[in-house]
Amino acid sequence: MPVTVVRFNLVEPGATPASLRARYRAAVEMAAYADEQGVSTVQTEEHHGVANNWLPSPFVFAGAVFGATRRIAVTVSAAIGPLHDPLRLAEDIAVLDLVSGGRLVTVAGIGYRPEEYAQFDVDWRSRGKLQDEVLETLLRAWTGEPFVYRGRTVRVTPRPGTEPHPLLLVGGSSKAAARRAARTGLPFFPSAHLPELEAYYKERLVEYGTEGWTMMPAAETPLLHVAEDPDRTWAEYGAHFLHEARTYASWQSSGIRSAVRSGAATVAELRAEGVYRIVTPDECVDLGLDNLVLHPLAGGMPVAEGWRSLRLFAERVLPALRG
Repeated sequence: MPVTVVRFNLVEPGATPASLRARYRAAVEMAAYADEQGVSTVQTEEHHGVANNWLPSPFVFAGAVFGATRRIAVTVSAAIGPLHDPLRLAEDIAVLDLVSGGRLVTVAGIGYRPEEYAQFDVDWRSRGKLQDEVLETLLRAWTGEPFVYRGRTVRVTPRPGTEPHPLLLVGGSSKAAARRAARTGLPFFPSAHLPELEAYYKERLVEYGTEGWTMMPAAETPLLHVAEDPDRTWAEYGAHFLHEARTYASWQSSGIRSAVRSGAATVAELRAEGVYRIVTPDECVDLGLDNLVLHPLAGGMPVAEGWRSLRLFAERVLPALRG
């Protein structure tokens, strides 16, 4: 049985407060429905100051999902560590860990948009050092014991329920990120299928005398939408996928590698490329992937169309996968 993921970033170009309210409500309801149907994970992410309303507060959204569900995990992939106060972040994750019974997974990255750092008056050039402080502070804070932080003694309570601590991975596509993960003894989450970086991480584990593991995207990790008629759906809704793809691509420098990076400039190019795929239920089953990532509200997709995709996935794909 593949790992099944429903992804939400709540993008909606030209949104009104009323339309965003409906979109957020729908996302939480979709998460509850996915939970009832046995989907493994809700995935969400963090970006700031984006004109199309990209979700800036993934942990708040995770709390809403946990309140509406019983089993499904929520992966924040990724939280931009240097933009958070480390002590408050430790508290927030601890509370979410307790509320959810250990269902929160946090991937900590450093981001790739200098304008986000500028918005919060955080020095872009210091992001690596700040990320080191965030990770070290989280691990010390979650012991529940007093420790010295920026020259003063502090203590973070409550302790999370998960032992030894809530699941925390270091994300990135650079050797610096791999070293950071190995040095802290944390699992590594490459942002793309990068076997050479995984090998480098394992070498650094030996060097630092730590233990860890890798959660790496497969070589093929498309974002999926399920429809009875893919041709019609591409024609009617392809612009939503293209909007998200072009927004994301505009943020990527040449050194950034991502499993969902697109170079398409038109809907036709996007369809041919395969990063975003609209498939029938049978085609979805036949993909044979280890991870199926459904993206029902991609790029401001109308909520009704998002529900159609999710229901087809739940009613026609999941039963076939279970055999």
